[in-house]
Amino acid sequence: MDLPEIKIFDNLSNEKKAFVPIEPGKVKMYVCGVTVYDLTHIGHARVFIFFDVVQRFLREVGYDVKYVRNHTDVDDKIISRAAELGEDPLALSQRFIDELDSDMGRLGVANADVEPKVSTHIPQIVSMTETLIEKGLAYEKGGDVYYRVRSFEGYGKLSGRKLSDMEAGRSGRVDEPTEKEYPFDFALWKSAKEGEISWDSPWGKGRPGWHIECSAMAGEHLGHNFDIHGGGRDLIFPHHENEIAQSEGTHECSFSNYWMHVGMVNTAELDSDGNKIERKMSKSLGNFWTTRDVLKGYHPDAIRLFMHTSQYSKPITYAEENLEEATLRTAYFYETLSRIDETLERGGIAKNQTVDAGELMPEFSDTISNFSDNFIMALSDDFNTPKAIAVLGEVAKIGNEITQSKKKPKPDAMRTMYEVKKCMAQAGRSLGILEREPNQALIELRDLRVNILNLDPKMIESKIAERNAARANKDWALGDTIRDELDALGVEIMDGSDGTTWRIKFG
Repeated sequence: MDLPEIKIFDNLSNEKKAFVPIEPGKVKMYVCGVTVYDLTHIGHARVFIFFDVVQRFLREVGYDVKYVRNHTDVDDKIISRAAELGEDPLALSQRFIDELDSDMGRLGVANADVEPKVSTHIPQIVSMTETLIEKGLAYEKGGDVYYRVRSFEGYGKLSGRKLSDMEAGRSGRVDEPTEKEYPFDFALWKSAKEGEISWDSPWGKGRPGWHIECSAMAGEHLGHNFDIHGGGRDLIFPHHENEIAQSEGTHECSFSNYWMHVGMVNTAELDSDGNKIERKMSKSLGNFWTTRDVLKGYHPDAIRLFMHTSQYSKPITYAEENLEEATLRTAYFYETLSRIDETLERGGIAKNQTVDAGELMPEFSDTISNFSDNFIMALSDDFNTPKAIAVLGEVAKIGNEITQSKKKPKPDAMRTMYEVKKCMAQAGRSLGILEREPNQALIELRDLRVNILNLDPKMIESKIAERNAARANKDWALGDTIRDELDALGVEIMDGSDGTTWRIKFG
């Protein structure tokens, strides 16, 4: 299988460049997970969803991928939260790892191949810290170990920050604790406070600093040099900058060949004058939504589709109208697939049956024949999901157009619809959408809509039963009145050979 040429915008070189893996046909990728002291929010979900697309697409086109995504299960926030709740820190972090897996699983985010935890990699972290001390890149003070940032010549190369500028920016501020040789040195190992979780080390009992964990875990599972390192844009400085300093200082080779960062999620809000503004979503500002809360109102496919509407490296605005639009688009895709199944069945083709006879309808032949190349080309261009969605929309439009007719389809229409379905399935595998059985997905979308509109399904079913009784008694006027009442509530009635069903109208 020929592998496509893929281009990635690398934040280290600050340019889009051809992706050349270290080992042909294989990709090693590390993505920073979250500190598991609470439920994930929708900003975390964007990072998880995007890199899920990266690994899906790379596997789809033929790469052998090793994907590592860590859990920070030991941290100041975890220790503080555990103390508040009277819970063991590692028990608390495992509980939130389980919650994370549940929420991401509902979003269709696959588990990484390896999901290391800080608490199970203490020996590797201690060993790396010892090496940095031996090389003169780190020093111990009172049981704490700090990295000497001025000893690493390339410090600031990822973020573009210069230590001289950072020093100038400190003018007039209160100095940091005096045990540091230099204010911007950062902790590799923290001495244990009374009652805190800790491990033995050459410097006494303590625990890792935040940055050293990822350097140690990435090195353990992917080697000293690997292909792709990713995370949220907020991690560029100081986290990823410090990872580079630690890893390249230890091993004296390039850490990661490509650095990818996902843009922030902003919120649409009103200021005091009623003007619409956008602000960064953050827990400190209180303007965030947990992944679980968003899933209460919106379908997983709609959430993923919403995330795909913006290039991953750019900010995206979390707003109800944007999720509503993604919901409409999701329903449209699933309705198209449902109608294709129904139309093929009218032509004598079961859902899982292959249609390999007949020519494509000539007016649609080029779009369908070129779909795979165009879709792969879109995602090969720095994972351009908006363009990929547009390519998907072109073939869905064909399926929607053909299925408007209620007549028995001709052979060329049958072959065309079948190929449209295959195209949409290919897109779905890479984007993590449209993988549910269409009618089941439409029911799920309907039920979420029912909740949002505060409708009572039992009332709707009762009205439909009343209408069926009226129609059986040839009381067409009453039947039409009930239909109109439900239509005003946004409920669409569909009469078929198997009886009457209903759905919520989208748009």
